[in-house]
Amino acid sequence: MKMIIAIVNDVDSDHLLHALTNADFRVTTIASTGGFLRHGLTTLLCAVEDQKLEDALAVIRGYYPPIAEDAPKRCTIFVINVVEYHHF
Repeated sequence: MKMIIAIVNDVDSDHLLHALTNADFRVTTIASTGGFLRHGLTTLLCAVEDQKLEDALAVIRGYYPPIAEDAPKRCTIFVINVVEYHHF
C-alpha cells in the first residue's frame, strides 16, 4: 500500500479532490501553509493499493498540464510506503 501526499494550491484543491473521488479514490484534506508554495495550501492524503498507484497519479497529473520550467509550481507530490494500517 502507498500513501500519496499532494500539497496543492487552495484554488486547485476542490477540483482535484472531485477528480480523485470521481475516480473512486478516497481522499482526506488538511488545510496547511508552508514554504513549498508560499501561500494558502491544502494537503491531500490518499492511501492506495500498489496496483492503483499509477491510476491515482494519472488523475493528479491530468489535472496539472505541463508548465514552463520557470513557472510557479502548483503541486508537490510525495509517495511513501505504508508498512501497516488499521481500519476501524
